[in-house]
Amino acid sequence: MFKSGVMRTGWATLIFYLALSGSNSFAGAKTQLPVIPLPATAAQGSGSLLIDHGLQVVFEGHTEPRLERARTRFLAILSRETGISEVPVPPYSRARLVIKTSGPSAPVQQLGEDESYHLEIKPNAALLTAPNPLGVLHGLQTFLQLVHSTPEGFAVAAVTIDDKPCFPWRGLMIDAGRHFMPLDVIRQNLDGMEAVKMNVLHWHLSEDQGFRIESKTFPLLHERGSDGLYYTQDQVRGILNYARDRGIRVVPEFDMPGHATSWFVGYPDLASGSGPYQIERHWGVFDPAMDPTRESTYRFLDRFILEMTALFPDAYFHIGGDECNGKEWDANPRIKQYMQTHHIQDSAALQAYFTGKVQKLVTAHHKITVGWDEVLQPDTPRDVVIQSWRGQDSLAEAARRGYRGILSAGYYIDLNQSAADHYAVDPLVNGTTTLTPTQTANILGGEATMWTEYVSPENINGRIWPRTAAIAERLWSTQDVRDFSSIYQRLNTLSQKLAYYGLPYLSVREQMLRRLSSDTDPAVLQVLASVVQPPRDYAREGLNSYDVFSPLNRLVDTVPPESDTAREFNEIAKRIANGRATPGDWQKARQWLTLWRDNDAALRPSLANSALTDELVPLSHNLSQIATIGLLALDTLENTVPVSTEKKREQLSALKELEKPVAVLVNMIVPGVATLVQAIKTQ
Repeated sequence: MFKSGVMRTGWATLIFYLALSGSNSFAGAKTQLPVIPLPATAAQGSGSLLIDHGLQVVFEGHTEPRLERARTRFLAILSRETGISEVPVPPYSRARLVIKTSGPSAPVQQLGEDESYHLEIKPNAALLTAPNPLGVLHGLQTFLQLVHSTPEGFAVAAVTIDDKPCFPWRGLMIDAGRHFMPLDVIRQNLDGMEAVKMNVLHWHLSEDQGFRIESKTFPLLHERGSDGLYYTQDQVRGILNYARDRGIRVVPEFDMPGHATSWFVGYPDLASGSGPYQIERHWGVFDPAMDPTRESTYRFLDRFILEMTALFPDAYFHIGGDECNGKEWDANPRIKQYMQTHHIQDSAALQAYFTGKVQKLVTAHHKITVGWDEVLQPDTPRDVVIQSWRGQDSLAEAARRGYRGILSAGYYIDLNQSAADHYAVDPLVNGTTTLTPTQTANILGGEATMWTEYVSPENINGRIWPRTAAIAERLWSTQDVRDFSSIYQRLNTLSQKLAYYGLPYLSVREQMLRRLSSDTDPAVLQVLASVVQPPRDYAREGLNSYDVFSPLNRLVDTVPPESDTAREFNEIAKRIANGRATPGDWQKARQWLTLWRDNDAALRPSLANSALTDELVPLSHNLSQIATIGLLALDTLENTVPVSTEKKREQLSALKELEKPVAVLVNMIVPGVATLVQAIKTQ
């Protein structure tokens, strides 16, 4: 009886996997497992491991407190997902997961450590083996993502996985300078990073808008430059321990010589201008910059770097270096004279001079310098790591010249680009640049970057997740993993999984929507919210005026960066237009368009009742108009009745006008409706 139950569960599991992949064979296991990132190799076994009576996790070989804490964390997440108590039950009724660890990892986590693992799940037990705790941490996350419900209860399908990352540097940058991010936000994102096997938190700790860490050596940095919003050194140590428990390195960034106004509030002598300086309240690139010509600047930085490198154990130390416009240098006669005397040609060369001096300070304190693209100049020291925000060609050029590099271009998750956009970006695809194998090895990986001009502690998690998981897969999985349909299906599954980790961005989004709605049930507002998204790239800057005090509590701050509903509708519209639609596609398109057409009448009366939503009145009306055009197009296509060229032109022109942002939001179904209109035959 037990065996047949196991086999039924196995078939249910296999059907579940195949439904995700749209395939009828398990041979392509890379695109079938409901896991992000997809493992290097996977082979299906027979049956499933039932865990409805709990799971006994047993260590063999090397053990350490970090592994014990990982087991506790693993079982807590499993309990939240399944609703099954962690309280032990008699061993004979429990499934077993045996973990064999060969030895310890480095005392301070190192770039390039072995992160591989082997996971073997059978109907009677599971085995996880790894060379060190890093692989164990990753294997536990894979196990958790494989857990799902079956007719017999919660189970994990029998499978054998051998896995390791493609790149050793898989990071997330969180900017705490522009908008301060409390410790809970940092911890929640470390939990999310662990779930998808990311291993570097790049912590951006100083900006024009705030200096965010306690300095005991130079206390005026945080006392005058932070508005009281900063991390104490004890709090930082807590985050470092929290990250290490999850196999994550923490690399601090202190931006210099530009983006440094907050430094100058307490220590104006560091600056190239005459001041006085105040914390910057707006966004942009500003003129103040450190003075690269004074030895006192480097004496200050030497003592500061000494303090911070003692606090942060990682081997890498980020000095920023981006977007220094040189205007304050050009306006200072003494600096201009210094440049002439020392044969420094221009501001770029002066910044390279500064970078070289600072890099020597970092090296003297036994760390490796990381900097943004701008630090790469003809005489930049060879051991500086280049983080590229300018593009893959820029990264490839650095690699060609012998510099190690990290890609962030294409991974700017603050720009509201789609998961597919990010997923398509590969650090090893370098345009016209051809690299040798040795040069290719200089590309260490990449980082998603979360700049915080337009996010708050409330909504930042919903901006980072789940799209960052697509970037995590690109940096972990092999280059041939490219199934865009699969990644969206798996992101949808992961969104719910992350709630069990304590990343409640879905529930927070619902709470924000309730705040906007004057009704107790925001369902009608949700209809509108489901098809709009913030403008992409930097368009938001020109659509409204923002500063550090602007409340981020409007619909544009509530909705996800990418509308899944609009994406699905637009795909259906393409299938209808090219004659590949199913009857279900036609039905779904009509149902949606009818809902969107009629929603305005139900929603509009409540919008004017709140100062937060009155700006949405024209947006709601526009949705109704767009949907009306879409329904007419459906009728025309279904009845194969041609229309006049003028009529078609009028509808496309109307859609172009209706696509313009309203309330800093873009209606994302317009491309799909335009596709339907374009498919109409003309007389």
